[in-house]
Amino acid sequence: MESSAGIAERGAAPGAVGGVERPGRRLPRRDGGSAAAPAGRFERARPRAAELLAHVGDYLALTKPRIISLLLWTTVATMLVARPEGLALSTVLWTCLGGYLAAGGAGAINHYIDRDIDARMGRTRGRPIVSGRIAPIHGLVFGIALGVLATVQLALTVNVLAAALALGGLLGYVLLYTAWLKPRTPQNIVIGGAAGAMPPLVGWAAATGGLTLEALIPFAIVFLWTPPHFWALSLMISDDYERTGVPMLPVVRGARFTRGRILAYSLVLVAFTLVPFATGMLGGLYLAAAIVLGAAFVGLAARLHREPSKRAALQLYLSSLAYLFLLFGAMAADRVMAV
Repeated sequence: MESSAGIAERGAAPGAVGGVERPGRRLPRRDGGSAAAPAGRFERARPRAAELLAHVGDYLALTKPRIISLLLWTTVATMLVARPEGLALSTVLWTCLGGYLAAGGAGAINHYIDRDIDARMGRTRGRPIVSGRIAPIHGLVFGIALGVLATVQLALTVNVLAAALALGGLLGYVLLYTAWLKPRTPQNIVIGGAAGAMPPLVGWAAATGGLTLEALIPFAIVFLWTPPHFWALSLMISDDYERTGVPMLPVVRGARFTRGRILAYSLVLVAFTLVPFATGMLGGLYLAAAIVLGAAFVGLAARLHREPSKRAALQLYLSSLAYLFLLFGAMAADRVMAV
C-alpha cells in the first residue's frame, strides 16, 4: 500500500514538497490576476550560469593566459623598437589578438599532448583535460581551431609574414618542443626555446612588413633568457619530472650541474643584452637598464649556485619574469624617446 507520505506528495500542488507549498514570485495572468512562479526556476538558472562560466574558464585556462601576457608584451615592445615614429593602434591590437590566438592554440595542444605526464605531476594534475573537465579531443580541436584562426586573422589584418612567423612558433612549440624534444633530451628547452622567442619576430614583421638583422636581437634575448628561467622552475619540481620520466636537465645531470648552467647562461644573456647599445640600435637609457637589471639577474643566479634551495630557485624564476618585462620596456622607451 502507498504510504500516507507518498499520497501527500502525489497530491501536492506543483511547487510544493510534502504538501507544503513553497513561496514563489507572483506572475501576471491573462485575467489580470497573478500566479505563483515556481521558485526553483531562478535557483536552477544560477547553477547553470555558474557552470557555463566555469566551462569557459577551463577553455581559457588551456590557452595559458599568464604566460601569453609576457609574450604579448615582448611583441608590442619590439613593435615600438622597430617603428618608434608611431604605429596604428589597429595594427597593435590585431597583432596582439593574433598573437594570443596562436600562443593560446599552442598551449591548448600542449595540454592535449602532455595530458598523461600532467596527470602524474602535482603542479599540473588539476588542469582541465587531466581532471576530465574538458574531453581531450575537444581540447585538441580547440587548439587547432585557434591556430588556424590566428593564421588567417593575421594574414588578413596584419601581413602574411607575421602570420607565417606566428604559425611557425605554434608548430615549433607543439611539434619540435612538446612532442619531440621534451621527452627525449635534456636540451629540450635550449633548442625548443626558439619557438618561445618568436613573438618579437612577429612584432617586428607586423610593424615593418619585413625582417632585418636587428630583428634577431630581441629574438636572441628571449632565446637566451628561456633556459635559466625554465631551469629554475625545473629545479623546484625535479621530483615530478623524475617520476614521469621527462629528461629535464636536473633529472639527467643533477641539480648542481643545472645551477652551474643557469649561472653560465645568465652571464651570456646579460652580456648579449649589451649588444643593442654596442651596435647603436639603442641608447643610454637602455644601457643603464640592461646593466642594472642584468646585475640583479646574475646576482640571483649566483646566489642560487652558491646557496642552493627551492626558495632561491623560486626567487630567480619569478624575478626572471620581471627582468624580461622591464628589459623590453626599457628597449621600447629608449627607442621612442630618441625619436
